[in-house]
Amino acid sequence: MKTETESPKDDLVQRIGELAKRSQELAREAVPLYSAEVEAILKAQSRDSSRIERCLDGMLDFCFDDEMLVLYKNLCRYYFNIDPAATASYVHFYREMWENENEIEATDS
Repeated sequence: MKTETESPKDDLVQRIGELAKRSQELAREAVPLYSAEVEAILKAQSRDSSRIERCLDGMLDFCFDDEMLVLYKNLCRYYFNIDPAATASYVHFYREMWENENEIEATDS
């Protein structure tokens, strides 16, 4: 139940904070799963573009997390020797999705 001093803005800020916290929790859960998949791809020297791209697609949503970003970059470096054009697209997707966000945060600080 809302108190008289709690505004809709306060409620929105609290909900956004909860979403951010849950996103961080999901990223922490996703890192070991994607780490195992990236390791398997690299160890097998897989050239299966569908498998690699499926992995990159899933990882991209969590690239706000430093550990996930390291995995993403490692897989991109590996994939570059298989399909440079596709890899360039994944680098572009990352930049479009996350680098502009980082620039906004840096100017807000």
